[in-house]
Amino acid sequence: MITQTIEQRVARLEALDEIRQLPAKYALSLDMRDMDAMVCLFPEDVRVGKEDSGRKALRSYMDKTLRSPFTGTSHHIGGHIIEFDDEAHAHGIVYSKNEHETPVKDGEDEWVIMQMMYVDDYIRQDGRWYFARRLPLYWYATDLNKPPVGDKKMRWPGSDWTEGNFHKLFPSFAEYWERDGSSEQPVPEPAAAEDFLNQMRRGAAAPKVKIRAD
Repeated sequence: MITQTIEQRVARLEALDEIRQLPAKYALSLDMRDMDAMVCLFPEDVRVGKEDSGRKALRSYMDKTLRSPFTGTSHHIGGHIIEFDDEAHAHGIVYSKNEHETPVKDGEDEWVIMQMMYVDDYIRQDGRWYFARRLPLYWYATDLNKPPVGDKKMRWPGSDWTEGNFHKLFPSFAEYWERDGSSEQPVPEPAAAEDFLNQMRRGAAAPKVKIRAD
């Protein structure tokens, strides 16, 4: 067992608090359409798509994306799990419940609600923590008055219904429904403090996601 000094423990608490504020700052800057504030939550060399990089490129991409199909948005941040890889790298999961005012061509506007989670990587540079990467995993998106019961829960106005990927990072969901009754496997030892998410993922690769500006 590694014994930490008081200074190390305080530094870890400060890091947790700084990282925990990143999603809230992201939500506020996104909803207020402050593109400069939002892109500054990412490092200067942030990757944008397959070919571009940098905050300016990210600002241009997000500026264009947020003009359509959303008139306004509100992001409500939920539970947040943070685990450290080392003193300058961490990863986490944060829930988000989102609302979108969405204009519909030749029809009334819709109020689209969404449930999702972000799979985040964090990096510390020059004494500050940033998002290194955000991978959105969606469960559903649908008009407020149309519950997404059944298959293909991603139901954006004017587009084909599709399946989300909310459960694909964690094998347990599919395994639960594939078996008949409770598992007979022995209960494993509790995960280490910095290994809860890795133990749940059990080596599962991140699914490919069509990124939306959510």
